[in-house]
Amino acid sequence: MSIHFKGNTIKTISQIQLILYSSVFLVLFDNYSFFNNLISVYSLDNNLGFVLSVAIILLCVTILFFTLLSSKWTTKPVLILVILISSMTNYFMNTYHVVIDETMLRNALQTDLHESMDLFSMQQVLYFIFLGLLPAYVIYKVPVKYRTFKTELWSKIKTILILLAIIATLLYIFSKYYTSFFREHKPLRFTANPLYWIYATGKYINLTYNNGPIIVKPVGEDAIIEDTNKSKKLVIMVVGEAARADHFSLNGYKRETNPMLQQEDIINFPHVYSCGTSTAVSVPCMFSLLDRTDYSYKKGRLQENVIDVLKHTKKIALLWRDNNSDSKGVALRIKHENYRIPKNNTICTEGECRDIGMLQGLDNFISKQQGKDIFIVLHQMGNHGPAYYKRYTKAFEKFIPICRTNQLEECTKEEIANAYDNALLYTDNFLYQVIQFLKKYDNKYQTVMLYMSDHGESLGEKGLYLHGLPYFMAPDAQKHIGAFIWLGKQSKNNLNETHLKHISNQTFSQDYLSDSLLGLFNVQTNVYDSNMDIFHEN
Repeated sequence: MSIHFKGNTIKTISQIQLILYSSVFLVLFDNYSFFNNLISVYSLDNNLGFVLSVAIILLCVTILFFTLLSSKWTTKPVLILVILISSMTNYFMNTYHVVIDETMLRNALQTDLHESMDLFSMQQVLYFIFLGLLPAYVIYKVPVKYRTFKTELWSKIKTILILLAIIATLLYIFSKYYTSFFREHKPLRFTANPLYWIYATGKYINLTYNNGPIIVKPVGEDAIIEDTNKSKKLVIMVVGEAARADHFSLNGYKRETNPMLQQEDIINFPHVYSCGTSTAVSVPCMFSLLDRTDYSYKKGRLQENVIDVLKHTKKIALLWRDNNSDSKGVALRIKHENYRIPKNNTICTEGECRDIGMLQGLDNFISKQQGKDIFIVLHQMGNHGPAYYKRYTKAFEKFIPICRTNQLEECTKEEIANAYDNALLYTDNFLYQVIQFLKKYDNKYQTVMLYMSDHGESLGEKGLYLHGLPYFMAPDAQKHIGAFIWLGKQSKNNLNETHLKHISNQTFSQDYLSDSLLGLFNVQTNVYDSNMDIFHEN
């Protein structure tokens, strides 16, 4: 059977044929990363048969998925939706070598329009047009002959049985290969398109949404601070963005990326590791009272964090200022100010609101907190990629030439590193200015500054860019982070500076942050663990 469309004869196809053609398209055109990674492990010279079997199984599983969801009302909408999304996952995997798992989906959904525009490119548009819109349009227009329910059901059953038989046969023939494929090379499946992002979407929904209202469990409600004759504390914590430790000259990096901080008497911690490889994981995890191995997004959002415990004391004034996307749920129950907008941040240049603007108006906030300790969090834009060249002003463009595009694969590694290091130079100046701000209060308060990046960043090593890989397979560059402490005059007398310098070369993780904050403010509570407090002398 055929129909006429604008003078052209278009052959009518069956539902199963449409699924088959669409699946072949997805396997052939949207799986470059998957097959590239597969061949890097199983070379074609010795494993051609196995590689072909993987391609056939991938095709069969894709057909199986669409067949199970097929009906007169669902087949085309499902195919079109998957084709469109797969064109974008294909682009990001090919361009930045990222994995589209549940964490990356959370990052994407929590990213605002401003950050999304940093990732926008003409190449992305071309992917979407040629691998998304055009095939989707063909699927929409192609006439499909739907048979009776009984006939379609029987056809579906036969198709499923044939697919399962093919999969079972290939698994049996190449069982020796698949044993290592599933056990030793699990990360290979993370780039199977569209199967893995569909699986990740289901996992994300399961981890994120509950059947009922979200009830946040209070913790540390017994928290108290005993009154002392000592002066109150003024602590500013800067949460950095994508600042990897090995690009800090404080840690021995060959370039001078911390010239201003090196003028200050800081206590550098060169061996600190993040809780995750993305802001959406690391920020809530570092302030959580759970350690990395116990933390999950669902657990974190159902339990109060260390800032809530500080609030329970009723003796600490709390403020979170954000020049990043947001606090990722950490500051939901305290005063939160958005410094991504010119209304609050008056230091905005070249379309970018600068981190230094977060210091504006802090004097006014501090003056209102008489008789209280003060804890302020400044969440940086920092080295947010891939547009590193936007993260600093012209005065900090020391290392040239730089990568002036978000298409990092079009730049040399030197150009990428130059732009990234210039952004670190700007962060160095910002952190120096925070210290100068605190010095004004040295006589009145015990002043302390804490700096800790949320995660690291890949800059093209082994073809990897940005961050967000699953923790177990992420390179050190995405987990090893910059961190240090600065103590004011009174704090040096009341905190054991010698102890901090003695332990500074030990290996720490973001798991230590919560208990260290409780110890720093002398909070007594049953959730405090002195063994995880870097200020406590065990």
